[in-house]
Amino acid sequence: MARQVFCLTRKDLAIAQHRCNEQIRLSPIRLIDHENNQLGIVPTDEALRMARSVGLDLVEVAPTERPPVCRIMDYGKFKYSQKKKKQKHTEQKLKEVRLHPRTDSNDQKIKLNQAVGFLDKGNKVQFTMIFRGRERFHQDIGYEVFNTILAQLGDKAKVERPPRSEGRRIIMVVAPAKH
Repeated sequence: MARQVFCLTRKDLAIAQHRCNEQIRLSPIRLIDHENNQLGIVPTDEALRMARSVGLDLVEVAPTERPPVCRIMDYGKFKYSQKKKKQKHTEQKLKEVRLHPRTDSNDQKIKLNQAVGFLDKGNKVQFTMIFRGRERFHQDIGYEVFNTILAQLGDKAKVERPPRSEGRRIIMVVAPAKH
């Protein structure tokens, strides 16, 4: 059975994890203290002694440089902040609510509640009023419906794109209001 050997370059090792305290073998190092002051090139054992006197860790932050750059910091907090940076942020999505001029008032309330749910989750909502046939000549009804929707939303949403006619549709986009 053949044994696999994984070869990590210095750059791969830097991405995988940062060396800390006794794992730093190279000497001398360029040292940055816990207050972000550059102390210059210092022997590794002296830098370790300085880190311990402050009660923090010596962490190699730029291992590919010559000499490697090390910083005196709390390694646990550093790892936590790196993990937080790597986590995916939730993106705002655009949700659509479609209406017709003849949509009943109860159905409009249901669609409005759906839109409020989207806004509460932090998404933008696009209201689309679709006109068919002779309804196109009564677009004022669509604008009235959108005005009542805005009145009912109140301070839950702010208008990002006011109602605008685009062919057989009237489109309005609202975004969640920041409290």
